[in-house]
Amino acid sequence: MPTTIWLPAPDQPHAAPAPGTVLPEWAIERARTVFTTRADQRPAPLLKISVRDTEPGMDARIPVLTYADGAPSRLSLLLAELHPDVLPAPTNVPACGGVSEMPGAMGDGWPGFFYRAHRLLPADGLLLLATRQRRDEGILTDPLGSLIASARTAGFRYLQHVIVAHAHPADDRLIPTPPTDASPGVTHSDLIALAAIHHTGAEGARS
Repeated sequence: MPTTIWLPAPDQPHAAPAPGTVLPEWAIERARTVFTTRADQRPAPLLKISVRDTEPGMDARIPVLTYADGAPSRLSLLLAELHPDVLPAPTNVPACGGVSEMPGAMGDGWPGFFYRAHRLLPADGLLLLATRQRRDEGILTDPLGSLIASARTAGFRYLQHVIVAHAHPADDRLIPTPPTDASPGVTHSDLIALAAIHHTGAEGARS
């Protein structure tokens, strides 16, 4: 699993995300630049959605925000923020502590979201998933395994894991700047990059 660590610039005044969000603004702008198709292109328009629950009908309750330079073109970069407060509580808690996975890939709502996102994106369009761990009674709930499994089932290919550190570089040290609504000890968020794969049937390949 290729992993990259992102840090804010030393003079970045808002290193941590705002309450209720997952990524700080600097990380969203960096994602637009890093995941643009070619280096000579302007940053791609990015559609950010904030997932606040995973129950059926979740799409109708999702706030949407567009990041673009000028008029947005076709949708090719979709960022879905999953705040840890919407993660279900772990069901199989390790007896001696540790990290627990989410139960059932978050039920019917979240896997269905991946299929709908796959239909929205063109071939090789990118879905970025942003979330972070949550601590329940000393146990960390880590959603990444379930999220990636659901995305692959819906037709996405895993590309990269980015760790967005909530720490401010100062000289040769990192000063933690965790979000105010993060669980104790959680000092980073996770950003997963996935590419939409659209298979062409035999007849489409011949045309």
